[in-house]
Amino acid sequence: MPLIPEEPQIHESVPGPRATPAAGRTAPTPRPVPGPGPRPAPPRGAPASSARPGKPGPAAPSRGPVPAPPVQRTDSPQPPVAPTGTAAGPQLQLIPAPAGGAVDAADEAVDLLLDSGRPPGEILVLTTGENHPWATHELSFGAASYWAQQDAADDVFYADAGAERVTGRPVVVVAVNDGNDGNAANDDATARALPAALARAGALLIVCGDPERINAVLGAHA
Repeated sequence: MPLIPEEPQIHESVPGPRATPAAGRTAPTPRPVPGPGPRPAPPRGAPASSARPGKPGPAAPSRGPVPAPPVQRTDSPQPPVAPTGTAAGPQLQLIPAPAGGAVDAADEAVDLLLDSGRPPGEILVLTTGENHPWATHELSFGAASYWAQQDAADDVFYADAGAERVTGRPVVVVAVNDGNDGNAANDDATARALPAALARAGALLIVCGDPERINAVLGAHA
């Protein structure tokens, strides 16, 4: 499933844990669309109905009693009924970024999501290459406390895309930072990580990486 790159924009806010770019490395900071989120509650005292008011003017005259429609024959052909109950999948967004700047682009996406009102506990960040610096730091205190933070679900959680213990969240951000050196193993890892991330995303999946590579990997494994 090819992904269409989003229009890059710049955002300066840097809340929460962030990766520190390496010296001399410049990473793009495109601005993703925050995506679907909780609808704000109506102001206190506002009417419950959101129907638009009618057009001003005199009331239409009474048309009198309306005759009942004729009884439909049961043997007449009926129009097909559209299937119902099919749940729509998550929205997909692609943030163009080189492998060396994918983590920075993912951090910028997280900042924008938080600024838009998305609760931090609804965001999961995955990396296909080296761990996010936050994950590396938290893992230094032991795996038990690290995974306990995922279960608490009160903050953004960072994990390896191939970790089996990772659970789904409404928003998943993937940093494709494993490099694009023609290594088939890297492409295979990315091809496995992206469908898994899509399955974990409840409302929105954001992929930060090289658009040509991502589309090629997804197309080869479609």
